[in-house]
Order: sequence, then structure tokens, then C-alpha cells
Amino acid sequence: MIDLSNISLQFNGKYLFKDVNYRISSGDKISLVGANGTGKSSLLKIIAGKLEPESGEVLKQKRISIGYLPQDNVTHLGKTLLEEASSALNDIIDLQKKEKVITESLGNPDLTDEEKMDLVNQLGEVHHGLDGLDSYSAESKVKKILIGLGFDEDDFLRLTDQFSGGWQMRIALAKILIAQNDILLLDEPTNHLDIDSLEWLIDFLKAYKGGLLVVSHDKNFVNQVTNRTLEIFLGKFYTFKGDYDSYLRYKNERDELVSHQFELQQKKIKETQKFIERFRYKSTKAKQVQSRIKQLEKIDLVELPDDKSEINIRFSEPPQGGRTPIKLISISKSYGDKHIFKGIDFEIERGEKIAFVGPNGAGKTTLAKIIAGVIGFDSGKRILGHNTIVSYYAQDVADNLNPDLDILETVDGIDENKTPGQLRSLLGSFLFSGDDVFKKVRVLSGGEKSRVALCKILLTKANFIILDEPTNHLDYNSKLILQKALIDFKGTLVIVSHDIDFIRPIASRIVDIRKGNIKTYPGNIDYFLSKRESLHIEKDEPTLLIKNKFETGNRKEQKRLEAEARKQKHEATKDLIKEIAYCEEKISKYENEIKDLEIKLADSNIYSNGDVVKKTTSIFNKTKSDLDIALKKWEALNEKLLEIESLFN
Repeated sequence: MIDLSNISLQFNGKYLFKDVNYRISSGDKISLVGANGTGKSSLLKIIAGKLEPESGEVLKQKRISIGYLPQDNVTHLGKTLLEEASSALNDIIDLQKKEKVITESLGNPDLTDEEKMDLVNQLGEVHHGLDGLDSYSAESKVKKILIGLGFDEDDFLRLTDQFSGGWQMRIALAKILIAQNDILLLDEPTNHLDIDSLEWLIDFLKAYKGGLLVVSHDKNFVNQVTNRTLEIFLGKFYTFKGDYDSYLRYKNERDELVSHQFELQQKKIKETQKFIERFRYKSTKAKQVQSRIKQLEKIDLVELPDDKSEINIRFSEPPQGGRTPIKLISISKSYGDKHIFKGIDFEIERGEKIAFVGPNGAGKTTLAKIIAGVIGFDSGKRILGHNTIVSYYAQDVADNLNPDLDILETVDGIDENKTPGQLRSLLGSFLFSGDDVFKKVRVLSGGEKSRVALCKILLTKANFIILDEPTNHLDYNSKLILQKALIDFKGTLVIVSHDIDFIRPIASRIVDIRKGNIKTYPGNIDYFLSKRESLHIEKDEPTLLIKNKFETGNRKEQKRLEAEARKQKHEATKDLIKEIAYCEEKISKYENEIKDLEIKLADSNIYSNGDVVKKTTSIFNKTKSDLDIALKKWEALNEKLLEIESLFN
């Protein structure tokens, strides 16, 4: 499908990769990996045609469509959300434009019979093409993808100008998925997603039949959606069949071997240098010295892998605080007419490590900010425990950094026990190496500022830390370092995160926040995910108790319980059954209307009047769309009915 032939690219005089070759075939699901700065994003841009390689060429199959999602800096303006998302249906839009032109042409009274018949045939081909693209259900598919990525139906008619940067990236991702591309190039697609939309995207990509090349530091995501790995390592491409976990095991083994080879080579170099220095000025050894010098010049140096996972950063011992660091009593919070929380109570015990999860917009960040004391609330009480020292990290905390300081100055002095060398090691683990530490904050990108702010958190002596999406701008090794530090942290912790692998070994309590409610799950993220899966349909607890009593009660009691169960079943399903019956009436009505419209459109006499053709075609398309929506609703209602009825069997 796509062939990379002798591709080379350099940056600041150094080759990121040189004369590399690779083929992406239809259906390949590939994870693109490599250390920071090895050219992963650049390679995606080259394949997408956004960046020219220094040499080589990208050979693409004819008429192949490629969907490319960059990491950031995508903006959509001037259209409603639904209009913008629907604009990705290029094939359908082109056919609909052609349909309009043909329909208008058929209204020309000067057409000959032969010209009219030719246009009728063309219109038939257009309708056949629209049928093949399932255009009549296209709008419902667009809405389904938007909802899957976390948008509400109320958002559909909002102008895209009103959406923030993270939601702008979701719009871009939605358009790529809607467009039915042959291959997807996704650069950190999970950065702006919550757990719900992330799980939806995973399911979508699992079912997706095209090719996929993805850059992501979310290990859980990559493991589920890819089955091959392409690594950029020391300027070359290495391929590995298997998921990301398998690749990491292979990489660790390889890195150990490379490190061993490096040590042996360095030992040999030192021995050779000693020989040269010892006998450099002895004429009897001149020939041997020259030979050793030439040997050194010809050595192909082994490079160590760029892996900082061995760096071990620990928080300073936090001061002892009270038993309850924070207590919220009957908290209410609204933004204008939008109610986020109403009368909620929440309490955290000392030493707890809690993860806030749930859909974006449900109030995770709002609750974190209320707990941190960053924002106020409309009513209720926030009680801070004895000697509770709070440190809060959010995406916008980076904007509060002093732009006139360099990176090293920004983190210096927060922990007086840390030496400059230790500070540079910490900064290096967050991708600031060498002279990078002397860059002024004002010249840093948003992601770089976020990493500096995170380093400041790691140096704090707070006993209550709140982190809002701390992993968005971190590579795999940096996440490991932060993860280890948080596991060892002796204080109280709240994390807002969608990164399942990151929070898995840290959080021992999960708080699910949605629709203004908070629900606590006393366990890790895997317990929460399994519990949520089992509670996908709300279950009636009394019904379950009745079912269990059937096995032990006497016959009279059993009959009473069975009658009670039938009554509960009737109450639980009566509204659904009515809704299904109403849905079936609508389906029958739409099907009859479509048959009548098909008869009208099959009559060539109709095409003598362009307005009638246009109106009839529009009604036909609308009725087909309504039928599709009704069928999907009927299927969903029946599935729900079966699941509820299964509770009583």
C-alpha cells in the first residue's frame, strides 16, 4: 500500500534516519516507537506528505486515502460541529453535488430524449454509488462517532470556534475516523481523551479494517490496537512482530546486550590508548603504535540506548498531616446555567492514593481544583485538615512559570537538599539534557513548560499532591520515573488521568465522576473496569435477591416470590415494550413510504420536472435515513430488553 524507499532525514546536521526502507501493507496495525527526538512525528509527516525527506521517496498505491492526526495545533472555525464533522464525507459530498447538478439538468425542457436518458442513467449510477457508501445512514454514523469521542448531542449545533484545544483535537480525530481512510497516521491520539472515549476508540480501531501507524506512549492503548512494532533506533528501522509488551521485553534484552558490548569496546579502547601513550615515543614500537592508532580510527563505536529508566527520583519525606487532609460537605458548583455538582460530600483519608476517572466535562478537573483550593464553589464547606500542605499540578499551571528564568533556575531551591547534579539528572529524565537546562522558560513549548512544572511538583515537600493529567507530555521512560516516585510517595495523592497503565500500580481507590455524581470503587483501576463492565445495565437488587430465594424457600413462599418477580419484571420492561412497539410502527411506515417513493423514481416521466425530482429524491433520502435510525434504535431497545429479562430467568 505504501513503500518508503531509501528515506533520509536530518535535523541540525544530524541524521534522524538514513536510507531506510519500509512497507506498510493493507491491514497492518503498527506502533511506531523510539526515544524522544528520533524522528517519529517527522516520519508520520513524511508519509502524510506534510514534510519532504532529504532524499528517497514515498511510493503510494493509486487512489489511497490517508488520514493524518498531528499532536496539536489543529483549529476548526466557522461551522457547527456537525457540519465540520460531516465535511469529512468527501466521496458522499462529491456524489451529492453531482446528483444536484444532474437533477437540475433534467429540469431543462430543451433536452432531447437521448440526452434525458443519458442523464437518467448517470443519476442511477450516482444513486448506486451513494447506496454503496451507505450515504443514507451517514449522518447517524457521524453522530455515533462524535458521541463515541465524548461529544453530547447538545454540541452538534455549537460552532467549532467555541471548543477548546483538546476538543479541537477530538474534532480532528472524528473527521479522520468518519472519512473511511485506507490508512490512519495517529500522533499521540489519546492525549485529550478520557477513559470512556479512549475505550470507545480502542474498540473502533480493533474493528477498523485499514492500515494503522500510531505514535503513543499509552501502553494499554498500543497493546490493544497494534500487533507490530516499528522502532527507530540509532538512525535505523527495526521491525518486531508482536504487541508493545513483547517489544519491550525484546528491547530490554537487546539493550542489555548493547550495554555489554559497549563496556567491552570501551575496555578495549582504553587498553589500546594505554599502549599508544606508553610506547608513543619509542622508535622500536613506532610501527605497532601507528597500527593501534589506525585501529582506533576504524572502530565503529557502539552507542548506548537512550534509556533513563534507571534514574530513581524520590519525593522528600512529607511532613505529618492530620488523619483527614480534606473534607467536602454539601458542595455545589455551577458555571452559569450549567450545574456541575449539587450538594456532594467527599472525604479523603491520610495516605490514600485516588484516581478520578469519567468523561470529559463531568467535573473531574473542577472537583480537583475545589479540593486544591484553586477555585471557589457556590455553597457548602471545604475543610482542610491539620498541617495539610497542598501541591497542585494542572495543564495551565505551566502558564504561571517565570518566563525570565531558565529551566535550571526554575527548579533550583525548591528542595535545598538537591545538588545541581541531582537537579540536572531529574530534568534529564524529563527530556531536558545538556544545555537545554539553560533555555529560558519563555521560549519553551506548552509541552516543555508542563514538564518543567511537573519537575517542580516532584521537588515539593507537600503531603497532599493533586495531579491533573500529568502524563500527556511524557514519553514512556519519563512516565516510568514519575510512576515509581508516586508509588513510593508517603503522602496523600489525587490523580486525574485516563492512562490506565500509569494509574494501575498507584491508585487504590477509583472515583468515577459523571453527570454531577461521584461514585467510589475501593480497589484499583482493573477492579473499577471489571465492575463497570458488569454494571453496564443497571441491575435491580431486589430481583436478584428473589432469584436466590427460589432455591431455598417452600412451595407457597416460592409462588409468592415468583409472582413478585413477574410483577417486577412487568414494571421493569413495560415502558421498553411500549417503546419497541412504537418503533416497529414507525419502521413499517417508513418501509411503505420508501416502496412508494422507489416506484415514483423508477418512472422516467418524473424527470421532466426538475423540482419534482429534487423534492422526491430529498424525501427518499430523508426517509431512508429515518428508517436506518429507527432500525438501530429498535435493535438497541431489544438488546436492552433481553438483558433486563435475563435477570428474571
